[in-house]
Amino acid sequence: MRFPLQGAGVRPYADPAFADEVLRGLRAERKTLPPKFFYDDRGAALFEEICEQPEYYLTRAELEILRACAPEIGALAGPRCALVEYGSGAGVKIRLLLDALERPASYTPVDISRRQLADVTAALGRDYPALAIRPVCADYTRKLDIPPLPVRARRVGFFPGSTIGNFHPAEAIAFLARVRQTLGDDGVMVLGVDRRKDARIHNAAYNDANGVTTKFNLNMLDRLNRELGADFDPSLFRHRAFFNESASRVEMHLESVERQVVNVAGERIRFDAGETIWTESSYKYDHDALRVLVGAVGFEIKRLWTDEAEQFWVAYLAA
Repeated sequence: MRFPLQGAGVRPYADPAFADEVLRGLRAERKTLPPKFFYDDRGAALFEEICEQPEYYLTRAELEILRACAPEIGALAGPRCALVEYGSGAGVKIRLLLDALERPASYTPVDISRRQLADVTAALGRDYPALAIRPVCADYTRKLDIPPLPVRARRVGFFPGSTIGNFHPAEAIAFLARVRQTLGDDGVMVLGVDRRKDARIHNAAYNDANGVTTKFNLNMLDRLNRELGADFDPSLFRHRAFFNESASRVEMHLESVERQVVNVAGERIRFDAGETIWTESSYKYDHDALRVLVGAVGFEIKRLWTDEAEQFWVAYLAA
């Protein structure tokens, strides 16, 4: 279903595809919104703030690993690689790889946040003037067109941050299959993966004491108000995040604190008290589950590095 760009509370600049996907999720018996919608400009900034919270170990653990293993990654990948990063974010981790790779031929950052992508591209362009940078502003959860990569350059995919955990298993397999097709038979992938551990550690990471993750979650409602003419009252929703032991995932929800009706893109969406919008899943992997996941699309784990506390993995996958 498509929605008119005028009238019925929809702002003239609303993206019809965005409205369609939002309403499909909110019409469902179990309401959902995909986590990619967190990342407007404010959401992207809030996520960088989350990464600095003491409970959120993931970024610190991954950086610890990358600082230690980047030279080995560079040696394994070889010279003149074409690097493709899915979800470039603030561009911190990629510098560790760029410094370790021998004369990388090109770098293609893919990100949904246009402003952040522009800022990162400009900064890297200043610091790596010899590097060919070809940014792509796109939703990497869907099929996308990567600009032509240098001929005869080995392709290296980079997907840090445990973002693979945001995909349900079937979605993760579909994403990795598209990546493998892009990288080709000689390609390799460097993948960040959060390890399954005590539920208390997972729960604390997504419920930080400073409430930054709460702001991050609720910001999605502000975005819908701004971009789709919705009338969510964020004070009538609360952040919920918990580790689902049986599914091995953290779930993040926005819970309605009372019965209410919200207008979204000209449509009335009803909420019961206690009903939630499921905004994110973050799957946590043990070794067997990770091996099965990547093996489903023809990747093999060649190296697996962890941090001192053994909370996180960086995996080197060969096609």
